[in-house]
Amino acid sequence: MLTDIEIAQQTKLKPISEIAAGLGIEEEELEPYGRYKAKLNESLFRRVKDRPDGKLILVTAINPTPAGEGKTTTTAGLGQAMAKIGKNAVIALREPSLGPVFGIKGGAAGGGWSQVLPMEDINLHFTGDMHAITAANNLLCAMIDNHMQQGNGLGIDPRRILIKRCVDMNDRALRNVVIGLGGKVNGVPREDGFIITVASEVMAILCLAADLADLKARLGRILVAYTYGNEPVYAKDLGADGAMTALLKDAICPNLVQTIEGTPAIMHGGPFANIAHGCNSVRATRLALKLADYCITEAGFGSDLGAEKFMDIKCRMAGLSPSCVVVVATVRALKYNGGVPKAELGAENVEALKKGAVNLVAHVENMRKYGVPVVVAINRFGTDTDAELQVIDDTCRSLGVEYALSEVFAKGGEGGMALAETVCRVIDTHENDTHFAPIYPLDLTVEEKVETIAKTIYGADGVTFTAQAMKSLKDIKALGGDKLPVCIAKTQYSLSDNAALLGRPKGFTVTVRDLRLSNGAGFVVAYAGDIMTMPGLPKVPAAEKIDVDETGKISGLF
Repeated sequence: MLTDIEIAQQTKLKPISEIAAGLGIEEEELEPYGRYKAKLNESLFRRVKDRPDGKLILVTAINPTPAGEGKTTTTAGLGQAMAKIGKNAVIALREPSLGPVFGIKGGAAGGGWSQVLPMEDINLHFTGDMHAITAANNLLCAMIDNHMQQGNGLGIDPRRILIKRCVDMNDRALRNVVIGLGGKVNGVPREDGFIITVASEVMAILCLAADLADLKARLGRILVAYTYGNEPVYAKDLGADGAMTALLKDAICPNLVQTIEGTPAIMHGGPFANIAHGCNSVRATRLALKLADYCITEAGFGSDLGAEKFMDIKCRMAGLSPSCVVVVATVRALKYNGGVPKAELGAENVEALKKGAVNLVAHVENMRKYGVPVVVAINRFGTDTDAELQVIDDTCRSLGVEYALSEVFAKGGEGGMALAETVCRVIDTHENDTHFAPIYPLDLTVEEKVETIAKTIYGADGVTFTAQAMKSLKDIKALGGDKLPVCIAKTQYSLSDNAALLGRPKGFTVTVRDLRLSNGAGFVVAYAGDIMTMPGLPKVPAAEKIDVDETGKISGLF
Protein backbone atom coordinates (compact mmCIF):
# COMPACT_ATOMS: atom_id res chain seq x y z
CA MET A 1 0.00 0.00 0.00
CA LEU A 2 1.38 3.39 -0.99
CA THR A 3 1.91 6.06 1.66
CA ASP A 4 0.44 9.54 1.28
CA ILE A 5 3.75 11.01 0.19
CA GLU A 6 4.37 8.19 -2.32
CA ILE A 7 0.95 8.81 -3.87
CA ALA A 8 1.69 12.53 -3.99
CA GLN A 9 5.11 12.08 -5.56
CA GLN A 10 3.84 9.83 -8.36
CA THR A 11 1.16 12.35 -9.35
CA LYS A 12 1.83 14.41 -12.47
CA LEU A 13 0.93 17.96 -11.53
CA LYS A 14 -0.43 20.53 -13.92
CA PRO A 15 1.44 23.83 -14.17
CA ILE A 16 -0.20 26.30 -11.80
CA SER A 17 -0.82 28.65 -14.74
CA GLU A 18 -3.10 25.97 -16.22
CA ILE A 19 -5.05 25.65 -12.95
CA ALA A 20 -5.39 29.43 -12.83
CA ALA A 21 -6.52 29.63 -16.45
CA GLY A 22 -9.26 27.12 -15.69
CA LEU A 23 -10.63 29.61 -13.16
CA GLY A 24 -10.38 32.51 -15.58
CA ILE A 25 -7.45 34.06 -13.69
CA GLU A 26 -5.34 36.29 -15.89
CA GLU A 27 -1.54 36.14 -16.10
CA GLU A 28 -0.94 39.46 -14.34
CA GLU A 29 -3.15 38.33 -11.42
CA LEU A 30 -0.89 35.38 -10.69
CA GLU A 31 2.42 35.53 -8.80
CA PRO A 32 4.08 32.11 -9.36
CA TYR A 33 6.19 30.50 -6.62
CA GLY A 34 7.82 27.87 -8.79
CA ARG A 35 5.81 25.76 -11.25
CA TYR A 36 3.06 24.38 -9.02
CA LYS A 37 2.05 27.09 -6.56
CA ALA A 38 1.30 30.78 -6.82
CA LYS A 39 -0.12 33.75 -4.98
CA LEU A 40 -3.23 35.57 -6.15
CA ASN A 41 -2.76 39.33 -6.09
CA GLU A 42 -5.01 42.30 -5.39
CA SER A 43 -5.82 42.95 -9.05
CA LEU A 44 -7.79 39.70 -9.13
CA PHE A 45 -9.82 40.77 -6.10
CA ARG A 46 -10.65 44.07 -7.76
CA ARG A 47 -11.74 42.43 -11.02
CA VAL A 48 -14.08 39.82 -9.51
CA LYS A 49 -15.43 41.74 -6.51
CA ASP A 50 -18.83 42.44 -8.10
CA ARG A 51 -19.48 38.87 -9.20
CA PRO A 52 -22.25 36.95 -7.39
CA ASP A 53 -21.09 34.53 -4.70
CA GLY A 54 -21.23 30.78 -5.07
CA LYS A 55 -22.53 28.43 -2.38
CA LEU A 56 -20.45 28.13 0.78
CA ILE A 57 -20.02 24.61 2.18
CA LEU A 58 -18.36 24.11 5.56
CA VAL A 59 -16.75 20.77 6.36
CA THR A 60 -16.41 20.03 10.07
CA ALA A 61 -16.26 16.89 12.19
CA ILE A 62 -16.98 15.10 15.44
CA ASN A 63 -14.41 15.46 18.23
CA PRO A 64 -11.03 14.19 17.00
CA THR A 65 -9.69 10.88 18.29
CA PRO A 66 -6.50 8.84 17.78
CA ALA A 67 -8.53 6.83 15.25
CA GLY A 68 -8.67 9.79 12.87
CA GLU A 69 -11.66 11.38 11.16
CA GLY A 70 -10.30 12.63 7.82
CA LYS A 71 -11.82 16.10 7.67
CA THR A 72 -9.24 17.64 5.32
CA THR A 73 -9.19 14.46 3.22
CA THR A 74 -12.98 14.67 2.94
CA THR A 75 -12.78 18.35 1.99
CA ALA A 76 -10.29 17.65 -0.79
CA GLY A 77 -12.21 14.58 -1.92
CA LEU A 78 -15.51 16.45 -1.96
CA GLY A 79 -13.97 19.11 -4.17
CA GLN A 80 -12.72 16.43 -6.55
CA ALA A 81 -16.11 14.70 -6.48
CA MET A 82 -17.87 17.96 -7.37
CA ALA A 83 -15.83 18.03 -10.57
CA LYS A 84 -16.81 14.41 -11.25
CA ILE A 85 -20.52 15.30 -11.16
CA GLY A 86 -20.01 18.37 -13.35
CA LYS A 87 -19.92 21.09 -10.69
CA ASN A 88 -17.52 24.03 -10.57
CA ALA A 89 -15.91 24.04 -7.12
CA VAL A 90 -12.88 25.57 -5.41
CA ILE A 91 -11.48 24.26 -2.13
CA ALA A 92 -10.43 26.78 0.55
CA LEU A 93 -8.14 25.34 3.23
CA ARG A 94 -5.75 26.41 5.97
CA GLU A 95 -1.99 26.09 5.67
CA PRO A 96 -0.34 23.47 7.90
CA SER A 97 1.75 24.41 10.92
CA LEU A 98 5.21 22.90 11.31
CA GLY A 99 4.31 22.05 14.91
CA PRO A 100 1.96 19.14 14.06
CA VAL A 101 3.97 18.22 10.94
CA PHE A 102 6.97 17.36 13.12
CA GLY A 103 4.88 16.38 16.13
CA ILE A 104 2.14 13.77 16.30
CA LYS A 105 -0.67 14.82 13.95
CA GLY A 106 1.34 15.11 10.75
CA GLY A 107 0.56 17.38 7.82
CA ALA A 108 -2.69 18.98 6.76
CA ALA A 109 -2.92 18.44 3.02
CA GLY A 110 -5.36 15.51 3.08
CA GLY A 111 -4.50 11.87 2.52
CA GLY A 112 -4.58 8.93 0.14
CA TRP A 113 -6.07 9.89 -3.22
CA SER A 114 -7.60 13.09 -1.89
CA GLN A 115 -4.65 15.36 -1.25
CA VAL A 116 -3.68 18.93 -2.04
CA LEU A 117 -0.34 19.17 -3.80
CA PRO A 118 2.60 19.70 -3.79
CA MET A 119 2.19 18.21 -0.31
CA GLU A 120 5.88 18.45 0.65
CA ASP A 121 5.94 22.18 -0.04
CA ILE A 122 2.56 22.77 1.60
CA ASN A 123 3.54 20.89 4.76
CA LEU A 124 6.94 22.57 5.05
CA HIS A 125 7.79 26.17 4.04
CA PHE A 126 5.13 26.58 1.30
CA THR A 127 5.23 30.25 0.21
CA GLY A 128 6.67 31.58 3.47
CA ASP A 129 3.45 32.89 5.02
CA MET A 130 4.12 31.30 8.41
CA HIS A 131 7.62 32.76 8.51
CA ALA A 132 6.31 36.23 7.64
CA ILE A 133 3.73 36.04 10.43
CA THR A 134 6.41 34.87 12.87
CA ALA A 135 8.70 37.72 11.84
CA ALA A 136 5.98 40.37 12.15
CA ASN A 137 4.99 39.16 15.61
CA ASN A 138 8.58 39.01 16.82
CA LEU A 139 9.42 42.41 15.37
CA LEU A 140 6.69 43.85 17.57
CA CYS A 141 8.11 42.06 20.60
CA ALA A 142 11.62 43.31 19.82
CA MET A 143 10.34 46.88 19.51
CA ILE A 144 8.64 46.65 22.90
CA ASP A 145 11.85 45.55 24.61
CA ASN A 146 13.91 48.09 22.68
CA HIS A 147 11.52 50.86 23.72
CA MET A 148 12.05 50.00 27.37
CA GLN A 149 15.81 49.75 26.85
CA GLN A 150 15.94 53.17 25.18
CA GLY A 151 14.34 55.09 28.03
CA ASN A 152 10.77 53.74 28.09
CA GLY A 153 9.10 56.99 27.09
CA LEU A 154 5.65 55.38 27.22
CA GLY A 155 6.22 54.08 30.74
CA ILE A 156 5.53 50.44 29.84
CA ASP A 157 5.27 48.19 32.89
CA PRO A 158 7.47 45.15 32.09
CA ARG A 159 5.25 43.04 34.37
CA ARG A 160 2.21 43.78 32.20
CA ILE A 161 3.39 43.00 28.68
CA LEU A 162 0.61 40.96 27.07
CA ILE A 163 2.12 39.77 23.79
CA LYS A 164 4.59 36.88 23.57
CA ARG A 165 7.15 35.91 20.99
CA CYS A 166 6.24 33.03 18.69
CA VAL A 167 7.78 30.20 16.69
CA ASP A 168 6.01 27.75 14.38
CA MET A 169 7.21 24.68 16.23
CA ASN A 170 6.14 22.54 19.16
CA ASP A 171 8.72 23.57 21.78
CA ARG A 172 7.55 23.28 25.38
CA ALA A 173 10.90 24.55 26.72
CA LEU A 174 10.02 28.02 25.41
CA ARG A 175 6.68 28.35 27.21
CA ASN A 176 8.26 30.34 30.02
CA VAL A 177 11.60 32.12 29.64
CA VAL A 178 13.52 35.02 31.15
CA ILE A 179 15.02 37.59 28.78
CA GLY A 180 17.32 40.60 29.12
CA LEU A 181 19.95 38.86 31.25
CA GLY A 182 23.66 39.67 30.99
CA GLY A 183 23.80 43.27 32.15
CA LYS A 184 22.41 46.66 31.16
CA VAL A 185 23.50 46.46 27.53
CA ASN A 186 21.34 43.37 26.93
CA GLY A 187 17.98 44.88 27.78
CA VAL A 188 15.52 44.99 30.66
CA PRO A 189 15.24 41.63 32.43
CA ARG A 190 11.69 40.27 32.53
CA GLU A 191 9.68 37.10 32.30
CA ASP A 192 8.55 36.25 28.79
CA GLY A 193 7.47 33.21 26.80
CA PHE A 194 6.70 31.83 23.37
CA ILE A 195 3.48 30.67 21.77
CA ILE A 196 3.17 28.72 18.55
CA THR A 197 2.80 31.00 15.53
CA VAL A 198 -0.67 29.74 14.64
CA ALA A 199 -1.95 30.89 18.07
CA SER A 200 -0.67 34.44 17.61
CA GLU A 201 -2.95 37.42 17.17
CA VAL A 202 -1.00 38.33 14.04
CA MET A 203 -2.14 35.03 12.50
CA ALA A 204 -5.75 35.76 13.48
CA ILE A 205 -5.50 39.25 12.03
CA LEU A 206 -4.09 38.03 8.71
CA CYS A 207 -7.01 35.59 8.42
CA LEU A 208 -9.68 38.18 9.22
CA ALA A 209 -8.31 41.22 7.35
CA ALA A 210 -10.26 42.39 4.31
CA ASP A 211 -7.27 43.94 2.54
CA LEU A 212 -3.84 45.50 3.15
CA ALA A 213 -5.27 48.71 4.64
CA ASP A 214 -7.47 46.74 7.03
CA LEU A 215 -4.49 44.55 7.92
CA LYS A 216 -2.41 47.59 8.88
CA ALA A 217 -5.24 49.10 10.93
CA ARG A 218 -5.78 45.85 12.81
CA LEU A 219 -2.06 45.39 13.49
CA GLY A 220 -1.94 48.90 14.93
CA ARG A 221 -4.79 48.03 17.32
CA ILE A 222 -2.97 45.10 18.94
CA LEU A 223 -2.99 45.62 22.70
CA VAL A 224 0.60 44.92 23.69
CA ALA A 225 0.99 46.17 27.27
CA TYR A 226 -0.10 48.52 30.04
CA THR A 227 1.85 51.43 31.48
CA TYR A 228 2.74 51.96 35.12
CA GLY A 229 -0.28 54.28 35.17
CA ASN A 230 -2.58 51.47 33.92
CA GLU A 231 -2.98 52.99 30.46
CA PRO A 232 -3.16 50.65 27.43
CA VAL A 233 -0.30 50.53 24.92
CA TYR A 234 -1.02 49.51 21.34
CA ALA A 235 1.30 48.45 18.52
CA LYS A 236 0.71 51.76 16.74
CA ASP A 237 1.98 53.61 19.84
CA LEU A 238 5.33 51.93 19.23
CA GLY A 239 5.27 52.75 15.52
CA ALA A 240 5.36 49.04 14.70
CA ASP A 241 2.29 48.72 12.47
CA GLY A 242 3.90 49.97 9.25
CA ALA A 243 6.91 47.65 9.38
CA MET A 244 4.75 44.70 10.42
CA THR A 245 2.50 45.34 7.41
CA ALA A 246 5.55 45.51 5.15
CA LEU A 247 6.56 42.04 6.34
CA LEU A 248 3.06 40.75 5.57
CA LYS A 249 2.36 42.46 2.24
CA ASP A 250 2.90 39.23 0.28
CA ALA A 251 1.59 36.90 3.00
CA ILE A 252 -1.85 38.53 2.81
CA CYS A 253 -2.23 37.21 -0.76
CA PRO A 254 -3.90 33.76 -0.87
CA ASN A 255 -2.06 30.77 -2.33
CA LEU A 256 -3.32 28.74 -5.30
CA VAL A 257 -2.50 25.03 -5.54
CA GLN A 258 -4.29 21.89 -6.79
CA THR A 259 -5.55 18.48 -5.68
CA ILE A 260 -4.32 15.17 -7.03
CA GLU A 261 -7.08 15.36 -9.64
CA GLY A 262 -6.36 18.98 -10.59
CA THR A 263 -9.18 20.61 -8.63
CA PRO A 264 -8.15 24.16 -7.68
CA ALA A 265 -7.45 24.79 -4.00
CA ILE A 266 -6.78 28.10 -2.26
CA MET A 267 -4.74 27.63 0.93
CA HIS A 268 -4.24 30.60 3.20
CA GLY A 269 -3.74 31.13 6.92
CA GLY A 270 -3.45 28.46 9.55
CA PRO A 271 -4.86 29.22 13.01
CA PHE A 272 -5.50 26.24 15.29
CA ALA A 273 -9.13 25.83 16.34
CA ASN A 274 -8.39 24.76 19.91
CA ILE A 275 -6.31 27.85 20.76
CA ALA A 276 -7.36 30.28 18.00
CA HIS A 277 -10.32 30.72 15.63
CA GLY A 278 -9.38 27.80 13.40
CA CYS A 279 -10.47 29.04 9.96
CA ASN A 280 -8.65 29.90 6.75
CA SER A 281 -8.54 33.53 5.68
CA VAL A 282 -11.60 35.59 4.86
CA ARG A 283 -9.82 36.72 1.69
CA ALA A 284 -9.34 33.14 0.48
CA THR A 285 -12.94 32.20 1.18
CA ARG A 286 -14.34 35.33 -0.47
CA LEU A 287 -12.15 34.80 -3.53
CA ALA A 288 -13.20 31.14 -3.86
CA LEU A 289 -16.85 32.22 -3.69
CA LYS A 290 -16.26 34.60 -6.61
CA LEU A 291 -14.34 32.09 -8.74
CA ALA A 292 -16.65 29.07 -8.47
CA ASP A 293 -20.24 27.95 -7.96
CA TYR A 294 -19.23 26.13 -4.78
CA CYS A 295 -16.60 27.01 -2.19
CA ILE A 296 -15.73 24.06 0.04
CA THR A 297 -13.90 25.09 3.20
CA GLU A 298 -13.11 23.47 6.53
CA ALA A 299 -12.71 24.55 10.12
CA GLY A 300 -10.34 22.94 12.59
CA PHE A 301 -11.06 20.04 14.95
CA GLY A 302 -14.66 19.26 15.96
CA SER A 303 -17.66 21.47 15.30
CA ASP A 304 -17.60 22.65 18.93
CA LEU A 305 -14.36 24.49 18.14
CA GLY A 306 -13.66 25.37 14.51
CA ALA A 307 -17.23 25.39 13.22
CA GLU A 308 -18.57 27.39 16.16
CA LYS A 309 -15.86 30.00 15.59
CA PHE A 310 -16.43 29.89 11.83
CA MET A 311 -20.09 30.76 12.42
CA ASP A 312 -19.84 33.12 15.37
CA ILE A 313 -16.61 34.94 14.48
CA LYS A 314 -15.62 34.57 10.82
CA CYS A 315 -19.06 34.57 9.19
CA ARG A 316 -20.30 37.33 11.46
CA MET A 317 -17.29 39.57 10.73
CA ALA A 318 -17.13 38.86 6.99
CA GLY A 319 -20.85 38.76 6.25
CA LEU A 320 -20.66 35.16 5.02
CA SER A 321 -23.61 32.77 5.04
CA PRO A 322 -23.00 29.02 4.64
CA SER A 323 -25.40 26.96 2.52
CA CYS A 324 -24.56 23.59 4.06
CA VAL A 325 -22.49 22.02 6.83
CA VAL A 326 -20.88 18.59 6.33
CA VAL A 327 -20.11 16.74 9.58
CA VAL A 328 -17.41 14.09 9.08
CA ALA A 329 -17.32 10.98 11.25
CA THR A 330 -15.89 7.48 11.16
CA VAL A 331 -17.18 4.26 12.66
CA ARG A 332 -13.78 3.82 14.32
CA ALA A 333 -13.83 7.24 15.98
CA LEU A 334 -17.38 6.75 17.26
CA LYS A 335 -16.41 3.38 18.74
CA TYR A 336 -13.51 5.13 20.46
CA ASN A 337 -16.02 7.59 21.90
CA GLY A 338 -17.92 4.53 23.09
CA GLY A 339 -14.94 3.33 25.12
CA VAL A 340 -13.10 0.99 22.72
CA PRO A 341 -9.26 1.22 22.98
CA LYS A 342 -7.43 2.28 19.83
CA ALA A 343 -5.87 -1.16 19.37
CA GLU A 344 -9.30 -2.82 19.21
CA LEU A 345 -11.09 -0.45 16.85
CA GLY A 346 -10.78 -2.82 13.88
CA ALA A 347 -13.06 -5.39 15.51
CA GLU A 348 -16.84 -5.12 15.23
CA ASN A 349 -18.44 -3.61 18.33
CA VAL A 350 -22.01 -2.54 17.70
CA GLU A 351 -22.81 -1.71 21.32
CA ALA A 352 -19.80 0.58 21.71
CA LEU A 353 -20.72 2.26 18.43
CA LYS A 354 -24.26 2.90 19.66
CA LYS A 355 -22.82 4.38 22.85
CA GLY A 356 -20.31 6.58 21.01
CA ALA A 357 -22.78 7.72 18.34
CA VAL A 358 -24.10 10.30 20.81
CA ASN A 359 -21.04 12.39 19.90
CA LEU A 360 -22.20 12.52 16.27
CA VAL A 361 -25.73 13.36 17.41
CA ALA A 362 -24.42 16.30 19.46
CA HIS A 363 -22.45 17.77 16.55
CA VAL A 364 -25.34 17.45 14.10
CA GLU A 365 -27.78 19.03 16.54
CA ASN A 366 -25.31 21.84 17.30
CA MET A 367 -24.80 22.75 13.65
CA ARG A 368 -28.56 22.88 13.05
CA LYS A 369 -28.80 25.57 15.73
CA TYR A 370 -27.23 27.99 13.23
CA GLY A 371 -30.13 27.58 10.80
CA VAL A 372 -28.04 25.75 8.17
CA PRO A 373 -28.81 22.29 6.70
CA VAL A 374 -26.47 19.46 7.68
CA VAL A 375 -25.15 16.41 5.83
CA VAL A 376 -23.20 13.62 7.56
CA ALA A 377 -20.18 12.17 5.74
CA ILE A 378 -19.06 8.75 6.97
CA ASN A 379 -15.41 8.38 6.07
CA ARG A 380 -15.47 4.64 5.39
CA PHE A 381 -12.75 2.21 6.49
CA GLY A 382 -12.30 -1.35 5.26
CA THR A 383 -12.96 -2.68 8.76
CA ASP A 384 -16.47 -1.17 8.93
CA THR A 385 -19.06 -3.95 9.03
CA ASP A 386 -22.63 -3.98 7.70
CA ALA A 387 -23.98 -4.15 11.25
CA GLU A 388 -21.97 -1.08 12.24
CA LEU A 389 -23.01 0.87 9.16
CA GLN A 390 -26.62 0.03 10.01
CA VAL A 391 -26.12 1.78 13.36
CA ILE A 392 -24.98 4.88 11.45
CA ASP A 393 -28.01 4.60 9.19
CA ASP A 394 -30.36 4.29 12.17
CA THR A 395 -28.70 7.23 13.96
CA CYS A 396 -28.96 9.54 10.95
CA ARG A 397 -32.55 8.50 10.27
CA SER A 398 -33.48 9.25 13.87
CA LEU A 399 -32.00 12.74 13.41
CA GLY A 400 -33.69 13.25 10.06
CA VAL A 401 -30.32 14.08 8.52
CA GLU A 402 -29.06 12.88 5.15
CA TYR A 403 -25.75 11.06 5.05
CA ALA A 404 -23.41 9.48 2.54
CA LEU A 405 -20.56 7.01 2.74
CA SER A 406 -17.30 8.53 1.57
CA GLU A 407 -14.35 6.58 0.17
CA VAL A 408 -12.31 9.52 -1.06
CA PHE A 409 -9.14 8.34 0.69
CA ALA A 410 -9.04 5.14 -1.38
CA LYS A 411 -10.83 6.27 -4.54
CA GLY A 412 -10.39 10.03 -4.81
CA GLY A 413 -13.23 12.01 -6.34
CA GLU A 414 -15.02 8.89 -7.55
CA GLY A 415 -15.33 7.76 -3.93
CA GLY A 416 -17.05 11.00 -2.97
CA MET A 417 -19.63 11.30 -5.72
CA ALA A 418 -22.49 10.10 -3.50
CA LEU A 419 -21.49 12.71 -0.91
CA ALA A 420 -21.24 15.46 -3.53
CA GLU A 421 -24.66 14.60 -4.95
CA THR A 422 -26.18 14.54 -1.46
CA VAL A 423 -24.68 17.92 -0.56
CA CYS A 424 -25.91 19.53 -3.79
CA ARG A 425 -29.38 18.07 -3.35
CA VAL A 426 -29.62 19.30 0.24
CA ILE A 427 -28.46 22.79 -0.77
CA ASP A 428 -31.01 22.95 -3.58
CA THR A 429 -33.81 21.62 -1.37
CA HIS A 430 -33.17 24.11 1.43
CA GLU A 431 -32.15 27.11 -0.66
CA ASN A 432 -35.18 29.13 0.43
CA ASP A 433 -35.39 28.03 4.06
CA THR A 434 -31.79 28.42 5.22
CA HIS A 435 -31.62 31.24 7.75
CA PHE A 436 -28.09 31.42 9.08
CA ALA A 437 -27.54 33.32 12.32
CA PRO A 438 -24.85 33.24 15.05
CA ILE A 439 -25.98 31.72 18.34
CA TYR A 440 -25.43 34.84 20.41
CA PRO A 441 -25.86 38.60 19.86
CA LEU A 442 -22.90 40.90 20.41
CA ASP A 443 -24.68 42.99 23.00
CA LEU A 444 -24.40 40.20 25.58
CA THR A 445 -21.60 40.48 28.13
CA VAL A 446 -18.47 38.38 27.73
CA GLU A 447 -19.66 36.14 30.56
CA GLU A 448 -23.03 35.64 28.86
CA LYS A 449 -21.43 34.84 25.49
CA VAL A 450 -19.10 32.25 27.01
CA GLU A 451 -22.00 30.75 28.94
CA THR A 452 -24.16 30.59 25.80
CA ILE A 453 -21.49 28.66 23.91
CA ALA A 454 -20.76 26.40 26.89
CA LYS A 455 -24.42 25.51 27.44
CA THR A 456 -25.67 25.52 23.84
CA ILE A 457 -22.71 23.89 22.06
CA TYR A 458 -20.74 22.01 24.72
CA GLY A 459 -23.74 20.90 26.81
CA ALA A 460 -22.29 22.31 30.04
CA ASP A 461 -24.35 23.11 33.11
CA GLY A 462 -22.55 26.42 33.51
CA VAL A 463 -19.27 28.32 33.56
CA THR A 464 -16.91 29.17 36.41
CA PHE A 465 -14.61 32.18 36.04
CA THR A 466 -11.45 32.18 38.17
CA ALA A 467 -10.31 35.25 40.09
CA GLN A 468 -7.63 35.83 37.41
CA ALA A 469 -10.25 35.66 34.66
CA MET A 470 -12.44 38.21 36.42
CA LYS A 471 -9.44 40.51 36.91
CA SER A 472 -8.64 40.32 33.19
CA LEU A 473 -12.29 40.83 32.32
CA LYS A 474 -12.37 44.09 34.24
CA ASP A 475 -9.54 45.44 32.07
CA ILE A 476 -11.19 44.15 28.89
CA LYS A 477 -14.47 45.86 29.70
CA ALA A 478 -12.66 49.12 30.44
CA LEU A 479 -11.31 49.08 26.86
CA GLY A 480 -14.69 48.33 25.28
CA GLY A 481 -13.93 44.69 24.52
CA ASP A 482 -17.15 43.53 26.15
CA LYS A 483 -19.07 43.84 22.88
CA LEU A 484 -16.77 41.64 20.80
CA PRO A 485 -17.34 37.96 19.95
CA VAL A 486 -15.54 35.36 22.07
CA CYS A 487 -13.02 32.72 21.02
CA ILE A 488 -12.90 29.90 23.56
CA ALA A 489 -9.60 28.02 23.75
CA LYS A 490 -10.16 24.50 25.06
CA THR A 491 -9.29 20.85 24.45
CA GLN A 492 -10.32 19.46 21.08
CA TYR A 493 -10.82 15.93 22.37
CA SER A 494 -14.05 16.50 24.27
CA LEU A 495 -17.17 18.61 24.08
CA SER A 496 -16.18 19.66 27.61
CA ASP A 497 -12.96 21.30 28.79
CA ASN A 498 -11.74 17.93 30.11
CA ALA A 499 -10.07 15.78 27.43
CA ALA A 500 -11.00 12.56 29.26
CA LEU A 501 -14.76 13.10 28.94
CA LEU A 502 -15.67 11.40 25.65
CA GLY A 503 -19.02 10.86 23.94
CA ARG A 504 -21.57 13.45 25.02
CA PRO A 505 -20.68 14.33 28.62
CA LYS A 506 -23.29 15.63 31.03
CA GLY A 507 -23.21 17.37 34.40
CA PHE A 508 -19.96 19.32 33.89
CA THR A 509 -18.94 22.94 34.34
CA VAL A 510 -16.49 24.79 32.09
CA THR A 511 -13.74 26.65 33.95
CA VAL A 512 -12.37 29.82 32.37
CA ARG A 513 -8.99 30.46 33.95
CA ASP A 514 -8.11 33.67 32.07
CA LEU A 515 -9.23 36.05 29.33
CA ARG A 516 -7.29 38.10 26.79
CA LEU A 517 -8.36 40.89 24.48
CA SER A 518 -7.27 40.28 20.88
CA ASN A 519 -8.08 43.86 19.98
CA GLY A 520 -6.68 43.81 16.46
CA ALA A 521 -8.35 40.54 15.56
CA GLY A 522 -11.58 41.74 17.10
CA PHE A 523 -12.44 39.09 19.67
CA VAL A 524 -11.88 38.08 23.28
CA VAL A 525 -10.02 34.82 23.96
CA ALA A 526 -11.26 32.75 26.91
CA TYR A 527 -8.83 30.08 28.10
CA ALA A 528 -10.74 27.05 29.41
CA GLY A 529 -9.33 24.13 31.35
CA ASP A 530 -5.61 23.46 30.97
CA ILE A 531 -5.27 24.39 27.28
CA MET A 532 -1.81 25.74 26.33
CA THR A 533 -0.78 28.01 23.48
CA MET A 534 2.59 26.28 22.99
CA PRO A 535 2.28 22.53 22.36
CA GLY A 536 5.05 20.03 23.05
CA LEU A 537 6.46 17.19 20.98
CA PRO A 538 5.38 13.60 21.76
CA LYS A 539 7.73 10.89 22.99
CA VAL A 540 8.37 9.79 19.40
CA PRO A 541 7.91 12.87 17.19
CA ALA A 542 7.04 12.50 13.52
CA ALA A 543 10.27 14.39 12.77
CA GLU A 544 12.24 11.22 13.51
CA LYS A 545 10.74 9.54 10.42
CA ILE A 546 11.19 12.42 8.00
CA ASP A 547 14.24 12.28 5.75
CA VAL A 548 15.59 13.44 2.40
CA ASP A 549 17.87 11.55 0.01
CA GLU A 550 20.78 12.81 -2.04
CA THR A 551 18.45 13.80 -4.90
CA GLY A 552 16.34 15.98 -2.60
CA LYS A 553 13.41 13.54 -2.47
CA ILE A 554 11.61 13.79 0.89
CA SER A 555 10.21 10.74 2.67
CA GLY A 556 8.29 10.18 5.89
CA LEU A 557 5.79 13.04 5.60
CA PHE A 558 2.17 12.07 6.15
